[in-house]
Amino acid sequence: MKWEDLQTSENIEDRRGEPGGGMMGGAGGGGIGLGTIVVLGVIGWALGINPSLLIGGADMLSRMGGGGRQVERQETQREASKPTDQMGQFVAKVMGSNEQVWSQVLPQQEGVAFRAPRLVLFDGVTNSRCGTAQSAMGPFYCPIDQKIYLDTSFFRDMKQRFGGGGDFAYAYVISHEMGHHIENLLGILPKVQRAQARAGSRAEANNLSVRVELMADCLAGVWANNGNARQRFLEEGDIEKAVASAQAIGDDRLQRAQGGRVVPDSFTHGSSAQRTEWLLRGLKSGKVDDCNTFNR
Repeated sequence: MKWEDLQTSENIEDRRGEPGGGMMGGAGGGGIGLGTIVVLGVIGWALGINPSLLIGGADMLSRMGGGGRQVERQETQREASKPTDQMGQFVAKVMGSNEQVWSQVLPQQEGVAFRAPRLVLFDGVTNSRCGTAQSAMGPFYCPIDQKIYLDTSFFRDMKQRFGGGGDFAYAYVISHEMGHHIENLLGILPKVQRAQARAGSRAEANNLSVRVELMADCLAGVWANNGNARQRFLEEGDIEKAVASAQAIGDDRLQRAQGGRVVPDSFTHGSSAQRTEWLLRGLKSGKVDDCNTFNR
Protein backbone atom coordinates (compact mmCIF):
# COMPACT_ATOMS: atom_id res chain seq x y z
CA MET A 1 0.00 0.00 0.00
CA LYS A 2 1.38 3.40 -0.98
CA TRP A 3 0.39 5.48 2.02
CA GLU A 4 3.09 8.13 2.32
CA ASP A 5 1.33 10.64 0.05
CA LEU A 6 -2.09 10.31 1.70
CA GLN A 7 -3.57 13.21 3.63
CA THR A 8 -2.55 13.32 7.30
CA SER A 9 -5.33 13.47 9.88
CA GLU A 10 -5.26 16.22 12.48
CA ASN A 11 -7.58 14.19 14.73
CA ILE A 12 -5.01 11.97 16.45
CA GLU A 13 -4.49 11.83 20.21
CA ASP A 14 -1.16 10.18 20.94
CA ARG A 15 -1.31 8.98 24.55
CA ARG A 16 1.54 6.55 24.19
CA GLY A 17 4.10 6.94 26.91
CA GLU A 18 1.67 8.38 29.44
CA PRO A 19 1.95 6.79 32.89
CA GLY A 20 -0.88 4.29 33.17
CA GLY A 21 -2.23 5.46 29.84
CA GLY A 22 -4.46 7.95 31.65
CA MET A 23 -6.62 5.15 33.05
CA MET A 24 -9.35 6.09 35.48
CA GLY A 25 -10.97 4.08 38.25
CA GLY A 26 -13.47 1.26 37.85
CA ALA A 27 -17.19 1.70 37.30
CA GLY A 28 -19.69 1.11 40.02
CA GLY A 29 -23.22 -0.19 40.26
CA GLY A 30 -24.74 -3.19 38.52
CA GLY A 31 -21.96 -4.67 36.51
CA ILE A 32 -21.05 -7.98 34.99
CA GLY A 33 -19.36 -11.02 36.42
CA LEU A 34 -15.65 -11.70 36.28
CA GLY A 35 -16.22 -14.68 33.98
CA THR A 36 -18.02 -12.48 31.46
CA ILE A 37 -15.25 -9.90 31.62
CA VAL A 38 -12.63 -12.56 30.90
CA VAL A 39 -14.60 -13.98 27.99
CA LEU A 40 -15.20 -10.52 26.52
CA GLY A 41 -11.51 -9.71 26.85
CA VAL A 42 -10.45 -12.86 24.99
CA ILE A 43 -13.06 -12.49 22.24
CA GLY A 44 -12.43 -8.78 21.84
CA TRP A 45 -8.67 -9.24 21.59
CA ALA A 46 -9.03 -11.96 18.99
CA LEU A 47 -11.62 -10.21 16.86
CA GLY A 48 -10.24 -6.72 17.00
CA ILE A 49 -13.13 -5.03 18.81
CA ASN A 50 -14.94 -5.45 22.10
CA PRO A 51 -18.61 -5.90 21.11
CA SER A 52 -19.87 -4.57 24.43
CA LEU A 53 -17.80 -1.42 24.11
CA LEU A 54 -19.19 -0.89 20.63
CA ILE A 55 -22.64 -0.28 22.07
CA GLY A 56 -21.59 1.74 25.05
CA GLY A 57 -20.00 -0.41 27.75
CA ALA A 58 -19.71 -3.92 29.09
CA ASP A 59 -22.48 -3.04 31.53
CA MET A 60 -24.86 -3.37 28.57
CA LEU A 61 -24.73 -7.14 28.76
CA SER A 62 -26.03 -7.21 32.31
CA ARG A 63 -28.68 -4.58 31.52
CA MET A 64 -29.93 -6.78 28.69
CA GLY A 65 -30.60 -9.37 31.37
CA GLY A 66 -32.63 -6.87 33.40
CA GLY A 67 -30.10 -5.54 35.93
CA GLY A 68 -27.31 -3.06 36.34
CA ARG A 69 -26.84 0.36 34.87
CA GLN A 70 -24.53 1.95 32.38
CA VAL A 71 -21.81 4.15 33.84
CA GLU A 72 -20.17 6.74 31.64
CA ARG A 73 -16.63 7.68 32.54
CA GLN A 74 -15.54 11.25 32.26
CA GLU A 75 -12.22 12.15 30.75
CA THR A 76 -10.22 15.31 30.38
CA GLN A 77 -10.28 16.73 26.87
CA ARG A 78 -6.87 16.30 25.30
CA GLU A 79 -5.28 18.21 22.49
CA ALA A 80 -4.69 16.45 19.21
CA SER A 81 -1.04 15.60 18.66
CA LYS A 82 0.88 14.47 15.61
CA PRO A 83 2.75 11.17 15.97
CA THR A 84 6.39 11.29 14.94
CA ASP A 85 7.11 7.54 14.59
CA GLN A 86 6.47 5.60 11.38
CA MET A 87 3.57 3.54 12.70
CA GLY A 88 1.89 6.58 14.17
CA GLN A 89 2.31 8.47 10.93
CA PHE A 90 0.86 5.51 9.01
CA VAL A 91 -2.22 5.51 11.25
CA ALA A 92 -2.61 9.27 10.79
CA LYS A 93 -2.39 8.88 7.00
CA VAL A 94 -5.03 6.12 6.91
CA MET A 95 -7.31 8.22 9.10
CA GLY A 96 -6.69 11.24 6.88
CA SER A 97 -7.65 9.26 3.79
CA ASN A 98 -10.81 8.04 5.51
CA GLU A 99 -11.72 11.59 6.48
CA GLN A 100 -11.19 12.79 2.93
CA VAL A 101 -13.29 10.00 1.44
CA TRP A 102 -16.16 10.09 3.92
CA SER A 103 -16.44 13.89 3.89
CA GLN A 104 -17.43 13.48 0.23
CA VAL A 105 -19.11 10.07 0.08
CA LEU A 106 -21.43 10.39 3.08
CA PRO A 107 -23.11 13.66 1.99
CA GLN A 108 -23.24 12.62 -1.66
CA GLN A 109 -24.60 9.12 -1.15
CA GLU A 110 -26.59 9.43 2.08
CA GLY A 111 -27.25 13.14 2.54
CA VAL A 112 -25.55 13.02 5.96
CA ALA A 113 -22.83 15.43 7.07
CA PHE A 114 -19.54 13.83 8.04
CA ARG A 115 -17.98 14.67 11.40
CA ALA A 116 -14.55 13.20 11.92
CA PRO A 117 -13.90 11.08 15.01
CA ARG A 118 -10.64 11.17 16.90
CA LEU A 119 -8.28 8.24 17.00
CA VAL A 120 -6.50 7.62 20.28
CA LEU A 121 -3.15 5.83 20.20
CA PHE A 122 -2.24 4.26 23.52
CA ASP A 123 0.06 1.71 25.16
CA GLY A 124 -1.51 -1.07 27.17
CA VAL A 125 -4.38 0.77 28.83
CA THR A 126 -6.17 4.12 28.78
CA ASN A 127 -9.59 5.52 29.59
CA SER A 128 -12.59 6.13 27.37
CA ARG A 129 -16.16 7.17 28.07
CA CYS A 130 -17.17 3.60 27.26
CA GLY A 131 -14.93 2.26 30.01
CA THR A 132 -11.32 1.23 30.32
CA ALA A 133 -9.57 0.61 27.01
CA GLN A 134 -7.03 -2.20 27.13
CA SER A 135 -4.80 -3.61 24.42
CA ALA A 136 -6.25 -7.06 25.20
CA MET A 137 -9.59 -5.86 23.82
CA GLY A 138 -8.16 -4.91 20.44
CA PRO A 139 -9.11 -1.72 18.56
CA PHE A 140 -12.60 -0.41 19.22
CA TYR A 141 -14.92 2.52 18.59
CA CYS A 142 -16.70 4.25 21.46
CA PRO A 143 -19.91 5.93 20.25
CA ILE A 144 -20.28 7.97 23.45
CA ASP A 145 -17.12 10.03 22.90
CA GLN A 146 -16.90 9.25 19.16
CA LYS A 147 -13.30 8.09 19.37
CA ILE A 148 -11.41 5.11 17.98
CA TYR A 149 -8.98 3.48 20.42
CA LEU A 150 -5.94 1.66 19.07
CA ASP A 151 -2.89 0.05 20.63
CA THR A 152 -0.74 -0.60 17.56
CA SER A 153 0.75 -3.71 19.18
CA PHE A 154 -2.44 -5.32 17.85
CA PHE A 155 -0.92 -5.23 14.38
CA ARG A 156 2.01 -7.31 15.56
CA ASP A 157 -0.34 -9.81 17.18
CA MET A 158 -2.48 -9.82 14.07
CA LYS A 159 0.51 -10.89 12.01
CA GLN A 160 2.07 -13.35 14.45
CA ARG A 161 -1.03 -15.05 15.82
CA PHE A 162 -3.61 -14.80 13.03
CA GLY A 163 -1.58 -14.87 9.84
CA GLY A 164 -2.79 -11.44 8.76
CA GLY A 165 -0.56 -8.49 8.13
CA GLY A 166 0.65 -5.85 5.71
CA ASP A 167 -0.12 -2.16 5.46
CA PHE A 168 -3.46 -2.54 3.70
CA ALA A 169 -4.57 -5.19 6.18
CA TYR A 170 -3.77 -2.76 9.00
CA ALA A 171 -5.57 0.00 7.11
CA TYR A 172 -8.59 -2.32 6.86
CA VAL A 173 -8.65 -2.66 10.67
CA ILE A 174 -8.54 1.14 11.15
CA SER A 175 -11.17 1.66 8.45
CA HIS A 176 -13.41 -0.99 10.01
CA GLU A 177 -13.48 1.14 13.17
CA MET A 178 -14.22 4.22 11.07
CA GLY A 179 -17.06 2.14 9.63
CA HIS A 180 -18.57 1.96 13.11
CA HIS A 181 -18.38 5.75 13.32
CA ILE A 182 -20.21 6.00 9.99
CA GLU A 183 -22.86 3.63 11.37
CA ASN A 184 -23.19 5.94 14.35
CA LEU A 185 -23.59 9.02 12.13
CA LEU A 186 -26.27 7.16 10.16
CA GLY A 187 -28.14 6.41 13.40
CA ILE A 188 -27.64 2.66 13.11
CA LEU A 189 -25.74 2.04 16.36
CA PRO A 190 -28.41 3.57 18.62
CA LYS A 191 -31.10 1.53 16.86
CA VAL A 192 -29.09 -1.65 17.30
CA GLN A 193 -28.50 -0.89 20.97
CA ARG A 194 -32.24 -0.50 21.53
CA ALA A 195 -32.98 -3.65 19.55
CA GLN A 196 -30.45 -5.64 21.56
CA ALA A 197 -32.02 -4.43 24.78
CA ARG A 198 -35.36 -5.81 23.53
CA ALA A 199 -33.88 -9.05 22.19
CA GLY A 200 -35.56 -12.19 23.40
CA SER A 201 -32.35 -14.23 23.48
CA ARG A 202 -28.59 -13.90 23.45
CA ALA A 203 -28.55 -15.47 19.97
CA GLU A 204 -30.83 -12.71 18.67
CA ALA A 205 -28.66 -10.02 20.25
CA ASN A 206 -25.53 -11.67 18.82
CA ASN A 207 -27.06 -11.70 15.34
CA LEU A 208 -27.54 -7.94 15.52
CA SER A 209 -23.90 -7.56 16.53
CA VAL A 210 -22.84 -9.66 13.55
CA ARG A 211 -24.78 -7.41 11.19
CA VAL A 212 -23.13 -4.31 12.66
CA GLU A 213 -19.67 -5.84 12.28
CA LEU A 214 -20.22 -7.05 8.71
CA MET A 215 -21.49 -3.63 7.72
CA ALA A 216 -18.32 -2.06 9.15
CA ASP A 217 -16.27 -4.53 7.06
CA CYS A 218 -18.21 -3.45 3.98
CA LEU A 219 -17.78 0.24 4.79
CA ALA A 220 -14.02 -0.33 5.08
CA GLY A 221 -14.24 -1.64 1.52
CA VAL A 222 -16.22 1.45 0.46
CA TRP A 223 -13.40 3.63 1.77
CA ALA A 224 -10.79 1.59 -0.12
CA ASN A 225 -12.78 1.74 -3.37
CA ASN A 226 -13.26 5.50 -3.28
CA GLY A 227 -9.86 6.30 -1.81
CA ASN A 228 -8.04 4.23 -4.41
CA ALA A 229 -10.06 5.84 -7.22
CA ARG A 230 -8.68 9.19 -6.09
CA GLN A 231 -5.09 8.36 -5.20
CA ARG A 232 -4.28 4.85 -6.45
CA PHE A 233 -2.73 3.66 -3.20
CA LEU A 234 -3.46 -0.05 -3.66
CA GLU A 235 -0.63 -2.29 -4.81
CA GLU A 236 -0.50 -5.86 -6.04
CA GLY A 237 -1.33 -8.30 -3.27
CA ASP A 238 -2.95 -5.71 -0.98
CA ILE A 239 -6.50 -6.99 -1.37
CA GLU A 240 -5.39 -10.59 -0.84
CA LYS A 241 -3.73 -9.60 2.45
CA ALA A 242 -6.85 -7.82 3.65
CA VAL A 243 -8.98 -10.82 2.71
CA ALA A 244 -6.59 -13.13 4.56
CA SER A 245 -6.96 -10.93 7.64
CA ALA A 246 -10.76 -10.92 7.37
CA GLN A 247 -10.74 -14.70 7.11
CA ALA A 248 -8.36 -15.09 10.04
CA ILE A 249 -10.64 -13.23 12.46
CA GLY A 250 -13.90 -14.90 11.48
CA ASP A 251 -15.79 -16.30 14.47
CA ASP A 252 -15.77 -19.84 13.08
CA ARG A 253 -12.03 -19.81 12.43
CA LEU A 254 -11.30 -18.52 15.93
CA GLN A 255 -13.59 -21.04 17.61
CA ARG A 256 -11.86 -23.89 15.78
CA ALA A 257 -8.43 -22.47 16.66
CA GLN A 258 -9.38 -22.45 20.33
CA GLY A 259 -10.16 -26.15 20.12
CA GLY A 260 -13.90 -25.79 20.45
CA ARG A 261 -16.82 -26.54 18.20
CA VAL A 262 -18.31 -23.91 15.94
CA VAL A 263 -21.48 -22.40 17.44
CA PRO A 264 -23.09 -19.96 14.97
CA ASP A 265 -25.53 -18.59 17.56
CA SER A 266 -22.56 -17.37 19.58
CA PHE A 267 -21.03 -15.42 16.66
CA THR A 268 -20.67 -11.69 17.30
CA HIS A 269 -18.67 -10.68 14.22
CA GLY A 270 -19.50 -13.18 11.47
CA SER A 271 -17.83 -16.14 9.87
CA SER A 272 -14.67 -15.92 7.79
CA ALA A 273 -16.74 -16.28 4.62
CA GLN A 274 -19.15 -13.53 5.69
CA ARG A 275 -16.42 -11.08 6.63
CA THR A 276 -14.66 -11.67 3.33
CA GLU A 277 -17.90 -11.36 1.36
CA TRP A 278 -18.84 -8.01 2.85
CA LEU A 279 -15.34 -6.52 2.64
CA LEU A 280 -15.20 -7.43 -1.05
CA ARG A 281 -18.73 -6.16 -1.62
CA GLY A 282 -17.70 -2.70 -0.43
CA LEU A 283 -14.45 -2.85 -2.37
CA LYS A 284 -16.31 -3.68 -5.55
CA SER A 285 -19.17 -1.21 -5.38
CA GLY A 286 -17.92 1.74 -3.35
CA LYS A 287 -21.51 2.46 -2.30
CA VAL A 288 -22.90 2.69 1.21
CA ASP A 289 -26.29 1.33 0.16
CA ASP A 290 -24.67 -1.95 -0.84
CA CYS A 291 -23.53 -2.40 2.77
CA ASN A 292 -27.01 -2.77 4.28
CA THR A 293 -26.56 -6.03 6.16
CA PHE A 294 -29.88 -5.59 7.94
CA ASN A 295 -31.94 -6.21 4.81
CA ARG A 296 -30.19 -9.44 3.83
